[in-house]
Amino acid sequence: MDSAQYRVTGWINVTSYDPKPYDETGSATLSEVHVTQDFTVGLVGTGSARFLMVTTSEGSAHFTGMERFIGALADFSGSFVLRNTGVLTDGQVTSEWLIIPGSGSGELTGLRGRGGTGPNGYFLDYWFE
Repeated sequence: MDSAQYRVTGWINVTSYDPKPYDETGSATLSEVHVTQDFTVGLVGTGSARFLMVTTSEGSAHFTGMERFIGALADFSGSFVLRNTGVLTDGQVTSEWLIIPGSGSGELTGLRGRGGTGPNGYFLDYWFE
């Protein structure tokens, strides 16, 4: 068992964003959103996410969902699933990630970790169990 922790950082480029509102009652809109994005630098690959999102009358959007990453993490390839929760305000996303235990495949089997996004890109602190 490798208990050492590692960190990768990088950038995300959203390649598709498909919101589907399902409740526009009152001052908040509820939507299901499908997002596809490319990860670069420490994570190299593609993420596919489904979010539930609330957009408020002030314009902020709060979201939570699951995202499957397929690609490479450092020198390891495979896939894993993130719980991704955050807020979009003034065009800036801030989010927190949790790797779902047991979701890693290929060379990413046993992967654990936490991370997120902010104005300086993403970070992921990870280890293998």
